Amino acid sequence: MANDMMVKELDEVVVRFSGDSGDGMQLAGNIFSTVSATVGNDISTFPDYPADIRAPQGSLTGVSGFQVHIGARKVYTPGDQCDVLVAMNAAALKTQYKFAKPNGCIIIDTDAFQKSDLDKAAFATDDPIQELGIKQELIAAPITKMVKDCLADTGMDNKAMLKCRNMFVVGLVCWLFDRDLTIAEVFLREKFAKKPEVAEANIKVIHAGWDYGHNTHASIAHATWRIESKEKVPGRYMDITGNKATAYGFMAAAEKAGLKLFLGSYPITPATDVLHELSKHKSLGVMTVQCEDEISGCSTAIGASFAGALAVTSTSGPGVCLKSEAMNLAVITELPLVVLDVQRGGPSTGLPTKSEQTDLLQALFGRNGESPMPVIAATSPTHCFDAAYMACKIALEHMTPVVLLTDGYVANGSGAWRLPNLNEYPDIKPPYVTEAMKGHYSPYHRNAETGVRYWAIPGQEGFTHILGGLEKDSWTGAISTDPQNHNLMCHLRAEKVAKIPVPDVQVYGRADDADLLIVGFGGTFGHLYSAMDELLKEGKKVALAHFAYLNPLPKNTAEVLKKYPKVVVAEQNLGQFAGYLRMKVDNFVPYQYNEVKGQPFVVSELVAAFNEILNK
Repeated sequence: MANDMMVKELDEVVVRFSGDSGDGMQLAGNIFSTVSATVGNDISTFPDYPADIRAPQGSLTGVSGFQVHIGARKVYTPGDQCDVLVAMNAAALKTQYKFAKPNGCIIIDTDAFQKSDLDKAAFATDDPIQELGIKQELIAAPITKMVKDCLADTGMDNKAMLKCRNMFVVGLVCWLFDRDLTIAEVFLREKFAKKPEVAEANIKVIHAGWDYGHNTHASIAHATWRIESKEKVPGRYMDITGNKATAYGFMAAAEKAGLKLFLGSYPITPATDVLHELSKHKSLGVMTVQCEDEISGCSTAIGASFAGALAVTSTSGPGVCLKSEAMNLAVITELPLVVLDVQRGGPSTGLPTKSEQTDLLQALFGRNGESPMPVIAATSPTHCFDAAYMACKIALEHMTPVVLLTDGYVANGSGAWRLPNLNEYPDIKPPYVTEAMKGHYSPYHRNAETGVRYWAIPGQEGFTHILGGLEKDSWTGAISTDPQNHNLMCHLRAEKVAKIPVPDVQVYGRADDADLLIVGFGGTFGHLYSAMDELLKEGKKVALAHFAYLNPLPKNTAEVLKKYPKVVVAEQNLGQFAGYLRMKVDNFVPYQYNEVKGQPFVVSELVAAFNEILNK
């Protein structure tokens, strides 16, 4: 047993599973993440999918990775480098070795390092370990052969047995970290509930992997590791991806508002999982329609909103381009709508499986005419729930379309999420018409304080009205081309959005006396916070202001940005947020840190760049 030998307790550890896109690395990572989250560890994950639809087996471009950072305390990123690297074939070792820490451990399947495998991975010699200069501790095992031997009496064919190889490394990694396999068994039996024989085969293999670690532990210098949670908050937890948390946030908002939830969507990476998740919940009153194109997905949602539902449409950057005409219809009709944009690498179809923050200006201004929309950006996978909930609240209470920005890193990544108590969330109260308005209702009759128009649902006696894409008279609702009326309506729509109350931006770190303020938005929070934390440990005076509400900006934005001698705006684009802030805050001239790599920031690179600014 693992507890018969030395067990080293750690505060945090990073594991990266890598292999061919058919090797099940995402499932392996998900299982290990779930096991870790369930025992109370904090986690942050990064699934790194290949951009090819199905690259040739064993090729360098077909490598799929899944990195998970496990912490005894709060962790904010998946980690820059890994303590344990699993490389299921030669191509995985070739492309992923750069992520391994110098003092880490590498696990390889020696059966996948034959001459043909080495050739596909472009190795020049027949000794990849020496060729790469690997000095890390190496666990080299004939995993494929051991899996076949383990399943020899099951009657499974060769192809089916090979699909279980990923469970062997899960078992081995669980042994390395002194994990109980019970949670993994439950996970597999639930996942393969309709194929119990597959579940039991995988469970058999996962135990074989654990046994291999146990029986050969004399060759592993560090024995096993344990990460005990230090900061336990009572509650029920689950490992949740950003896309699933977003879907749950939409459902929670509909429940709170007492409305049906409608999603009109067209499949697109990396947003499709939201459609998949919501389609499972018809019993909760969720209606989903997979439409023939992006504009129809948005238009059906607008129709559902007109009929009185909480309406959502989901997409990624290219789909926002195609939805923009319909989004403008929601602006001029002033109907509540949430537009989910899970940002990915562009332009055009770009990098479908990679992550960027390059849709910001499109979300803010990418429509014809004066068409203001509130914009919210989720900061982490678990924050997606709250961001989705608040996007719905703003849309419903202020009668406006709202853009919710996530990104591929946040959407596909996961974290340990404490199941919320909905009673602790604010009420959602749409501005419905009152009985006193009956018989003389105008669709653009507004609340004098908020500028929000009142909402009449079709079929309500005494509230007959017409909405449409042509400009309407501000009082009667009839079509109007009057210049003064159009000018008034443009101002009214803009003022309504500007009046929406949002929380002040919080400043972390040395808020009172920082020499450098780091500024970011959306899914880069964890990396920027970690960079700030590293700089604070070095004795540097730094702070972080991270924005989730982008339009309208928090009221204290200018005060915060002008308080510090140096400010750097860090974002995964070429400077869109920095430019927007310069537009909104007079005489604001920040430093900029910009990357457009399709990959998350690297904390060590951020620290180096911010130190350079501090030393200027």
